[in-house]
Amino acid sequence: MGVILKPVITEKMTDKGEKLNQFGFIVDKSANKLQIRDEVEELYDVQVLSVNTMNYSGKRRSRFTKSGVIAGKTKAFKKAIVTLAEGETIDFFSNI
Repeated sequence: MGVILKPVITEKMTDKGEKLNQFGFIVDKSANKLQIRDEVEELYDVQVLSVNTMNYSGKRRSRFTKSGVIAGKTKAFKKAIVTLAEGETIDFFSNI
């Protein structure tokens, strides 16, 4: 299994893709920047200029129900922002 789990498709990341040629991915927590670069280049056949990563911790959530307060936590994840070379692009919706 690869280090890329799924692409981040939000309004903000779509705007970054159009203007700055940057694309976001949720990646494995143990993945490093070199592994992410190699996998993006292999999967999408593009040239990667840089990779920035950030770790997000899980946030505590609670809600009130009839039976009382239910407390939990969201998942922690690692996100990678990949900057591509000029003229390169990734189309996530090409095979739908």
